[in-house]
Amino acid sequence: MYLGQKTLREQAVEKLNELVASDAATDELRSAADKFLETKNDTKLNAPAAQKLIAELEKLPADNELVRGILAKKDYLAKKSVWIFGGDGWAYDIGFGGLDHVLASGENVNVMVFDTEMYSNTGGQASKASNIGEVCQFAAAGKEVGKKSLAEIAMSYGYVYVAQIALGANMANAVKVIAEAEAYNGPSLIIGYAPCELHGVKGGMNHCQDEMKKAVAAGYWNLFSYNPALKAEGKNPFTLTSKPGDGSYQDFLNNETRYSRLTRSFPDRAEKLFKASEEAAKARYEHLLRLVELYK
Repeated sequence: MYLGQKTLREQAVEKLNELVASDAATDELRSAADKFLETKNDTKLNAPAAQKLIAELEKLPADNELVRGILAKKDYLAKKSVWIFGGDGWAYDIGFGGLDHVLASGENVNVMVFDTEMYSNTGGQASKASNIGEVCQFAAAGKEVGKKSLAEIAMSYGYVYVAQIALGANMANAVKVIAEAEAYNGPSLIIGYAPCELHGVKGGMNHCQDEMKKAVAAGYWNLFSYNPALKAEGKNPFTLTSKPGDGSYQDFLNNETRYSRLTRSFPDRAEKLFKASEEAAKARYEHLLRLVELYK
């Protein structure tokens, strides 16, 4: 869909350049065209510029072939904000090849991943996003290996905007990151922490915003962003918003039945896996701190 509308827009712009260079163009049209082309990659500014351009085009004779060709594609003139939404089962696992292909293309599309750390819409099966010690279908005794670092895989390209957010933990940060991703002229990937019913949060899903806050405070989920546009400006592209865990990691795990049920079925194994999960979380945070220094 994105590539299709991009092609139609490019065709319209090509005809616009021809029209501007012709004797049929008025000074008002040339001025509107300059503003349109100047804001071509800015979704917010290009919308009014496109409307002004269309208004000037409609003043010209309708029998002009170039004018007619551009107006036939007027719905594609304004810069579109394109978003792709999916869950972690798709992004980390069965659809990863397609997602990787889209990000690697360099095209200006935005991807939002809702990370529930399991296939939550098909019954709660383990995915590559599931964490150590998590009890899911196909991991009834707790998952032994850690989750895939989708964010760092995307960051390795160097030209993909990447961020992890948690709305309940820091709404201002989430809004800022989404705005930056949309404004970035290239591919972006935002991974949002998403508690779901199968997590078994104590008190129910009406506490999911609080649970996001606890996840970040405990160091279970980290907030950060990688903005290649800052690198181009000579600034550090990597921003770590999260603080170190506050010592509530084990309390956080035991607040959700996807973890606490393991303590009832396999208490010794639960102790071992929960400890390994916390150690992995601390190591991950230390790694993120090193990335701050690395990208300076």
